[in-house]
Amino acid sequence: MERFFATCPRGLEGVLGEELQSLSASKVEPVDGGVGFSGPYALCRTVNLMSRIASRVLWRIGDARYRSEIDIFNAAKRIRWAQWFGPQQTIRVDTAAIKSPLNSIDIVTLRVKDAVCDVLRETEGARPDVDTRNPDVRIHVFLTRDEAVLYLDTSGDALFKRGWRGAAGEAPLRENLAAGILKLAGWTPDVPLLDPMCGSGTFLIEAVLMARNRAPGLGRRFGFENLKNHDAKTWQQEREHAAAQENKSIKTMTYGYDRSGDAIATAQQNVAALGLEDVIPLKQCSFEDSKPPQPSGLLITNPPYGVRLEELDDLAAWYPALGDILKQRYAGWTAHIFTADLRIAKLMRLQPSRRTPLFNGALECRLFRYEIVAGSHRREKG
Repeated sequence: MERFFATCPRGLEGVLGEELQSLSASKVEPVDGGVGFSGPYALCRTVNLMSRIASRVLWRIGDARYRSEIDIFNAAKRIRWAQWFGPQQTIRVDTAAIKSPLNSIDIVTLRVKDAVCDVLRETEGARPDVDTRNPDVRIHVFLTRDEAVLYLDTSGDALFKRGWRGAAGEAPLRENLAAGILKLAGWTPDVPLLDPMCGSGTFLIEAVLMARNRAPGLGRRFGFENLKNHDAKTWQQEREHAAAQENKSIKTMTYGYDRSGDAIATAQQNVAALGLEDVIPLKQCSFEDSKPPQPSGLLITNPPYGVRLEELDDLAAWYPALGDILKQRYAGWTAHIFTADLRIAKLMRLQPSRRTPLFNGALECRLFRYEIVAGSHRREKG
């Protein structure tokens, strides 16, 4: 049994833990920012291929108590790095810390890099080069108050990079965050889904791929493929098995609107690249002019939020209209609004039934749930 840690957007640890259990992980332990779990080495391939919510899958290969950077350097030197990669491959080291007493994690990163290079020079006769942009092997160090844990990154590029996004609009929502929000919202393929501010179409595409059981990692490569212990034949069989599980016959009712013609064009490009034009109809339409495509369903969206003062003022004036449109036209629907503008709940003048804290990178956000019932849930003025 090996030990792994899957990182994820903060706030999605619970649904990631449930997903890992469904993939046969054991000792599933959600913590802030990710989930620890155990299983055979092959499990890391499965999670990389199948997880919709994880950002990375890290394989724990060493740990040690420490008081100084030298202790961490010595711990890294005790690891037999040559069993996984050679000096002809490039590396990158990243360090993160919580409550570490050390003054600089950059020095820790440098010390671990030096240790790896020293070990490979001693065992292989040469040292690897560092490539911070596109390394063959990524090494992660995580520091607590007195423990250093070393990981090999089995993912390579972050797992939200599915490979389907050919075009992106302004500040696109990451695919794994969108998938996690769909899970939190409780969406199922038999429920009509509308994103009235769909941007590049992330919610809609992730929903259809989820419904069809398409493995999210089928269109990309992973970091574990660069390691010496990689079993290419078994991995190909696993990929073929996963591809065979996709059910393209599943029908969904997913709809996308956006006021921007450029956004709709971007979404159409992404939808077409996956051959989903017949299941994700898209229309250029402002939310003010929108009508529900079905009598009931789930509305989920990530509305724009401003940075400049004039943008914030414009949004503050628009939010009451957003609430009015939901109440007047979308009775029978459940709305989930994901935003970093926490004023929205008050300014919409609708009472959310749930507020879920989430993070989009370092940006604190909320997922607000509204049960839209005509003539109720409205806050009285004054």
